[in-house]
Amino acid sequence: MKDGIHPVYQDVLYKDISNGFTFLSRSTKIPAEREKWTDGKEYPVIKIEISSATHPFFTGQEKLMDTQGRIERFNKKFNRAK
Repeated sequence: MKDGIHPVYQDVLYKDISNGFTFLSRSTKIPAEREKWTDGKEYPVIKIEISSATHPFFTGQEKLMDTQGRIERFNKKFNRAK
């Protein structure tokens, strides 16, 4: 492999800005902001808007679709008889 053509692959903290959930992973992105992790070392921080801690699929708080109510509203809106 040629020297100097590959990006630096380093440990990075990903921080969910909605609830503060943080996890350690690796990335080639090098942000300027740094933060201490539980192991006492300081790592670059990448802020994300949604993670497994806040995504509805992983938290089990998915919205259930009320298909019967939606159909009734549609029929009422367009004056349709069943």
